[in-house]
Parts: sequence; structure tokens; C-alpha cells
Amino acid sequence: VQLQASGGGLVQAGGSLRLSCAASGRTFSSYRMGWFRQAPGKEREFVAAISWSGSVTDVADAVKGRFTISRDNAKNTGYLQMTILKPEDTAVYYCAAAAGYSSRWFLSGSYDYWGQGTQVTVSS
Repeated sequence: VQLQASGGGLVQAGGSLRLSCAASGRTFSSYRMGWFRQAPGKEREFVAAISWSGSVTDVADAVKGRFTISRDNAKNTGYLQMTILKPEDTAVYYCAAAAGYSSRWFLSGSYDYWGQGTQVTVSS
């Protein structure tokens, strides 16, 4: 499956953005999906994940209550709604996908397919 992330940009602190991850090539609904981010000089970190059906989600503590992950399998697209953005949310955001279940879906190594990343910059 090929993934294309979009929706990043420059936003002021307190603002909102919605990232999209468009999938093609295979049946997107068969894949769980995750969002990760990587800030300059830091390791890639888990942001959120969602099951293939969308019935199970998880978000990192750092973004809990501010970010929401969702998906629309009919459109082969996943989303990350980001609100109350903070300067520390500045990073390149990546979407990822993998077939099957994993109890460690917060680990980047559990994903097989990656999008190219989209830059999110939050100014103070």
C-alpha cells in the first residue's frame, strides 16, 4: 500500500490542523494505521493509532485530549485532527500502515508502510 500524507503547515499556538493520509494500492480497510512525528534532533515518536475498523484508537499521553485519530475506509483515507497546538508539536508527521493486529502498535517497527511526511510548524 502507498501512503500520501498531507495537511501540514504553519499555525500559531492554540490553532488547529487536520492531517490526511491517503492510501492506494491495496485494501486500506485491511490495515491498521498510525501517526508518528519526528522533531529535529529527536527520535521518531508515536502520536496515535487506529485499528482497521476504526473501533479502537490510542493516542500518546503528550497529545491526549488535543489530537484525534480517525479514518474513512470508503475514501481510503486516515486523519489526524490536531487542536490546541503547541510549539512542541512542531515536527514532521508521518502516517504508517500495517496488516494485522499488534499489541505494540505504538512502535514504529510494527509498521510496514510509510508516507513521505508532512511538516507541521507551530509558532509561539
